[in-house]
Amino acid sequence: MDFNPDFSTPRNGAEILLRDLIFEKTGLFYDESKLDIFTGKMSQLIAQRGFNSYLDYYYLLKYDAESTNEWTNVIDALVVQETYFWREMDQINALAEEVIPFLLSRQPKTPIRIWSAACATGEEPLTIAMRLNEESWFQRADITISATDASPAGIARARTGLYGGRSFRALPEPLKAKYFTPDGKHWRVAPDLQRKITYGLANLVEPSSTAAYSRGQVIFCRNVFIYFNATTVRTVVDSFAERIEVPGFLFVGASESLLKATDRFELEEIGNAFVYVKRR
Repeated sequence: MDFNPDFSTPRNGAEILLRDLIFEKTGLFYDESKLDIFTGKMSQLIAQRGFNSYLDYYYLLKYDAESTNEWTNVIDALVVQETYFWREMDQINALAEEVIPFLLSRQPKTPIRIWSAACATGEEPLTIAMRLNEESWFQRADITISATDASPAGIARARTGLYGGRSFRALPEPLKAKYFTPDGKHWRVAPDLQRKITYGLANLVEPSSTAAYSRGQVIFCRNVFIYFNATTVRTVVDSFAERIEVPGFLFVGASESLLKATDRFELEEIGNAFVYVKRR
């Protein structure tokens, strides 16, 4: 189906209405410089769903009582699911070599809870699990890993545990052979490793859906704040700060900075990585 946007509202008016509604619901924000990206992604979805205009789709999301499931399609269309194993390893090395030993030195028998807060299709939490397993941490400590995303499609793929070649572009071959087995054109994660992770759905801008996950000591929330505006970033980080244990460790993407968003975490260099730490 060809999609011909209805511009009966002022030019870009319907797109702006839809953009702002999605921002209000999900926290995903596209400013004027990224509006073409937004409309490109949404136009494909709107056409697939059989609508003829941005405005019609806006009315569906805004007023239709049956639109709850449609938000799943919106999130899946907008959130980039491109990721890979062994990404930004300085931070995960710091977790395995510095943070966990530090936490155990304070309270040797304390359970350590790690949350991958925007896990996409699961490569990040599996990388954490592999790295910790290589250090035998699961045998030496009580460690749980929770992984969530706002995208049901992403979580479904993570639970399936099947990955294509691009996911392995940075993973050392010996680890690929150790933790994955060929399955047709894909590779399947080892069940023992997959069982170390609990997957779930959570929208970062809805504290009620994240509260249970943020009460641990370690949060990975990497490469997601680039989709939020400054106000939303501050709101999400404040919700982390309210619940994370002290000391608590927050890992964000290498290109993301929280220095203007919060004073509740302090930026520290741990190992070869920069980490936001709540110590008070």
